[in-house]
Amino acid sequence: MEYLIFLIAIVMIGGLLVVPAVRRMRGGGEAMRGATRAADPGAYGFVPRERLDVRLPGPDRELIDALEEVQRTQDWQPAARLLALTDAGSELRWQRVQTLAGAAAFELAQAPGQGGMWLRTWRVAAPKDPGAAAVHAEFLVRQALRDPSSDDFRMILEEARTVCGEAALLAPGDPVPYIIELGVARGLAYRQADFEELWSKVTERSPHHMGAHLAALHYWCEKWHGSQELADAFAHAAAASAPAKSLLPALPLFAVFEHLPEANLVRTLYQSAVVTRAIEGALFAVREAPADHPVQPHVRHLLVWFLVRAERYAEAMEQLRHVDGHVGAVPWSYGVDPAAEYTVYRALAVAGWEGHGGTPATLPR
Repeated sequence: MEYLIFLIAIVMIGGLLVVPAVRRMRGGGEAMRGATRAADPGAYGFVPRERLDVRLPGPDRELIDALEEVQRTQDWQPAARLLALTDAGSELRWQRVQTLAGAAAFELAQAPGQGGMWLRTWRVAAPKDPGAAAVHAEFLVRQALRDPSSDDFRMILEEARTVCGEAALLAPGDPVPYIIELGVARGLAYRQADFEELWSKVTERSPHHMGAHLAALHYWCEKWHGSQELADAFAHAAAASAPAKSLLPALPLFAVFEHLPEANLVRTLYQSAVVTRAIEGALFAVREAPADHPVQPHVRHLLVWFLVRAERYAEAMEQLRHVDGHVGAVPWSYGVDPAAEYTVYRALAVAGWEGHGGTPATLPR
């Protein structure tokens, strides 16, 4: 145990805290790997690394059943039925469209020219299906953003914009086609006035959509077409106008995450007033939002990352208790191996909990 606490001290306290964003961490360092070997998350009933589901941030049995049938049979109809039965204005529809598109993109990457054939067949067989058009548009955005330096980057995004328009015509009240176009706007560098016009179409249909706000936030970030100040202003305005039981008070935490420095020499960064306020806003949001809110796991995963770095291990364990088993969310999805990134932080949370006298028996259920 002493060796483990020493490792945590090296990683979390002493020296350079390099790469605060997991997308830049690329594996977490040998000391953090040592922590995953030393801790025993299994004693807490946590899912072994090899069984972690990288497709989703949290459970959605209907989606997994449909997706597995599609992948097994290459028949698109289970996906079509699922989306047809999912409320067009719900956050669940946005998440299901994302997951289906991500699955098709992954299949294509694994088997170029052949993978994801079910999506192409779906579009040809059901050209008037708004679900097919939405999944196709999201698929194209993902394909383009995988490599912004590609010669085909703009061409793929232009095609995605066209398909977004088709999806919007097929389902006029559905915000999802416009949310997907937010990714197109990022890649094609829409002028701010044009982006705000697009954003107004989203908010006309679903003004407090958490997924839409997460998608829009990237445009306002420094790495795309805004700045830290603009991203913070967007996030805090959304949080301030959030209705009761909304997840929007968590949005400032995502803005903080997107603007963390490449290297940090200040040990107390994650205990600073700015970060603490953002963490508290996110904790408030997950407490108040419905337990089955489909975007809530996204917030809980990011909270795990921040709470471990802030050495708030008991609270990190509470979040892990809710999300363990699924790792398809930021920050883990920014890494090369999301399951590995997640298990590093899970092990650190367990080690920190035990270092302060916690045991599996004393963890609240």
